[in-house]
Amino acid sequence: MFKDMMPSFELLMPSDLGNAVQLAKQQGEGGWILAGGNDSLDWFKDRNKRPVAIIDLAGIDSLKGIRETPDYLEIGALTTLTEIENNPVINEKYKLLADAAAKVASPQIRNTGTLGGNICQDTRCWYYRSGVDCYRAGGDTCYADTPEGMNREHCLFGADRCVAVSPSDTAPALVALDATMVVVNSEGEKTYKAEEFFVGPDVEITRMTVLKNGDILTAVRLPAAWAGATFYFEKVADRNSWDFPLVNVAAAMKLNGDIVEDIRIASSGIQCIPRRLTVVEEVVRGNPRNEDTAKLAGKSASRGATPLNFNHFKIPLLENLVTRAIRDA
Repeated sequence: MFKDMMPSFELLMPSDLGNAVQLAKQQGEGGWILAGGNDSLDWFKDRNKRPVAIIDLAGIDSLKGIRETPDYLEIGALTTLTEIENNPVINEKYKLLADAAAKVASPQIRNTGTLGGNICQDTRCWYYRSGVDCYRAGGDTCYADTPEGMNREHCLFGADRCVAVSPSDTAPALVALDATMVVVNSEGEKTYKAEEFFVGPDVEITRMTVLKNGDILTAVRLPAAWAGATFYFEKVADRNSWDFPLVNVAAAMKLNGDIVEDIRIASSGIQCIPRRLTVVEEVVRGNPRNEDTAKLAGKSASRGATPLNFNHFKIPLLENLVTRAIRDA
């Protein structure tokens, strides 16, 4: 197999969303929607994905930018991570997302990487990405979930044949912010709550989101209800300069003095989808934000975890991140 040599494909560059939707419908399974391209180009160079046509969305201005309304802040799916990191409105009202975007990869990648691309990127499991016939690739084996399998970066929760995890930093922030995803296809527009947008292997093992052939993610909407809340984001990776999360945590809290009136908290790196930690929310909601509550929340975060051979360390890591999120937000 020749690495770093992309197979040939037709490059399509629509100038507006209507044209992009039409092309996506025409190409069907042979079409590949391209945003920033940072994840896509890896697939093409390794020759593990061989689309017939690439539909490059870069020329569609309506998919870029940040727009505020009375009910929500809308972020175009092609808005770069650097723009999100530096946007004054996001930093003032939804700093959780700015902090998460700032932790993605490197400055060079954030300059070209998009919010939509970071949300929709595929899992980083090296068995899957190296082209083996695992469950996610249509085969009948999970090579990571074997006695000899290397699974240090894999899941604690939600395994169903596949044990790969969501690698996104912005995804748990969007779940914590109760964001809405806007998806367009030839039949019109549909919206999904962030929690519903991501799908696990028990629902569909060959993809990680609800997006099907012909679907285009156009925007993300952050509700005004969570603007100005108390936020916390932390990511632990092997390398601080550039790496995917071993575990990250994103929390949004509404406080009344020291009492946590409401909370949403989510984590990536521990499940195929960004996992909303509802048990933690139940423990914390209505209680004072103090050391005791934080420690109890941390211990509850790992309830139900099923570690693999080499990822037991993720349990105390998750517990400590959640403890700090409640205590230090």
